[in-house]
Amino acid sequence: QVQLVESGGGLVQPGGSLRLSCAASGFSLRYYTIAWFRQAPGKEREGVACVSTTARGTHYADSVKGRFTISRDNSENTMYLQVNSLKPEDTAVYYCAASLGYRDFCMIESSAYDKWGQGTQVTVSS
Repeated sequence: QVQLVESGGGLVQPGGSLRLSCAASGFSLRYYTIAWFRQAPGKEREGVACVSTTARGTHYADSVKGRFTISRDNSENTMYLQVNSLKPEDTAVYYCAASLGYRDFCMIESSAYDKWGQGTQVTVSS
């Protein structure tokens, strides 16, 4: 079965950290551009970060630059999002996504991705 499954979300205090994981099954992430998106209550889904198939290209939303790091482990068929210095405004459901194609660049536009996980909740609150 082709799917992406996120894990690692939870409740964390402001300033805290989490490591989100997204495991792929039924296909190899090696050939995919990957990304993370998030959606807060009452807001549209927004792109957070992406990394190209070759891992030479990354892109981050301005709101998370310097705090979030996207990575991939093709041998584990898993992608990660390290989220540090969390703020209450980072509270959202975080989704991983994948797009087939061998590229040196990536973009955090949801229309570019055709495989999506079910989401994991991140809540930042004291």
